[in-house]
Amino acid sequence: MAGSVMLMKLVTGCILVLVCLMGSAFVSTKAQVTCGTVVNDLTPCISYVSYGGAVPTNCCNGVRTLYNAARSTADRQTVCKCLKQAVSGITYTRYQLGFAAGLPAKCGLNIPYQISPSTDCSRVQ
Repeated sequence: MAGSVMLMKLVTGCILVLVCLMGSAFVSTKAQVTCGTVVNDLTPCISYVSYGGAVPTNCCNGVRTLYNAARSTADRQTVCKCLKQAVSGITYTRYQLGFAAGLPAKCGLNIPYQISPSTDCSRVQ
């Protein structure tokens, strides 16, 4: 159970770093996205980030939903911070990081940033 929770945090963190970095034409000063939203949208991706294989449809649906919800800089920075908090203290493999980093492309999204737990959330626009 503890391993499952840690893995969920890793997956959520890596995926959300990606989502945080996604660009948007809209600017807002207050974040509308919460950490609860991030976790709910990305939970279906845990099995893929953990083991690879086919990306579940509901995972891509969650990634797209979060991508569309993170419309402002504040939203994208919130997503980034939630992900970083979720993966802090968790041990993960380079394969799992690779699965997380490749998830946007697998879901048909093109982002100009690398997904990584070392992302500086304050620089996310």
